[in-house]
Amino acid sequence: MADHAHAHAHSHTHPDWEALAAEIEAEGETLLPYVTQALDVIAGGVPAPGTVLDVGSGPGVFSTALAARFPQARVIAVDGAPALLDRARDRATAAGNPIDTLRTDLPAGFADLPAADLIWTAQTMHHVGDQGAAVAALASRLNPGGVLAVAEGGLPSRFLPRDIGLGRPGLAERLDALQAVGFGEMRAALDGTVDAPEDWPALLRAAGLRDVRARTFLVDRPAPLDDGARRGVARMLGRYLRMADRLDPDDAEVLRRLTDPEDPQNVRRRPDAFVLAARTVYIGTAP
Repeated sequence: MADHAHAHAHSHTHPDWEALAAEIEAEGETLLPYVTQALDVIAGGVPAPGTVLDVGSGPGVFSTALAARFPQARVIAVDGAPALLDRARDRATAAGNPIDTLRTDLPAGFADLPAADLIWTAQTMHHVGDQGAAVAALASRLNPGGVLAVAEGGLPSRFLPRDIGLGRPGLAERLDALQAVGFGEMRAALDGTVDAPEDWPALLRAAGLRDVRARTFLVDRPAPLDDGARRGVARMLGRYLRMADRLDPDDAEVLRRLTDPEDPQNVRRRPDAFVLAARTVYIGTAP
């Protein structure tokens, strides 16, 4: 499970996470401001953690942020894909904040994770059939007073104006609708899926955590974007082409143009590309 920070197009149930590494990295880097804001809030409840787990770490964009925010801690990136853990280790080392890595099957290996003072998991729980059981398993690995932070949901991301001068206005809203259908299909096809409301505060409380709260953080990167953010937007839009068979042909053509490096309408060249996103983090503390 290397899915880390996505708002992606769910086109199949078991993605090849290693093949998606560059896409996951680009998205994590683009949305990183919400994580740094969340860690500032979390640090108020666990100012000096000894052990920190990033569960579902993928290629380690957020693991590296955790290591930078808590330099005294042992930060462990936890994932099921060895190649992504290698990338996570290399990224953190290059940034001057080395981390450890742990390959384990998610969620089967949750109960065997090392005890931790902070467990962070971003956009991973919705790939687990029984989300309540997964939250409870992670909560059980917290030391007394430890914090679990689950990043799930928020608002759909926006990258371009409603009318971009290509195709019909309102492309983003149509993509949202397709993604919602794909997300439901993905959830239904998971092993052991439990059909339950996605009330994350309730799930954290049911796991025995206290002081449960939700905070939503804004990623506001106005136009014109820097080159790195432009690459991230191009990759985040490009994932919708994996649902090309469901897209309106005109919308599919617009997406191809927006993500084709040779096209003058590519988002890497458009002056109106921006990033506006909101991500919610649910936080609870072990007794």
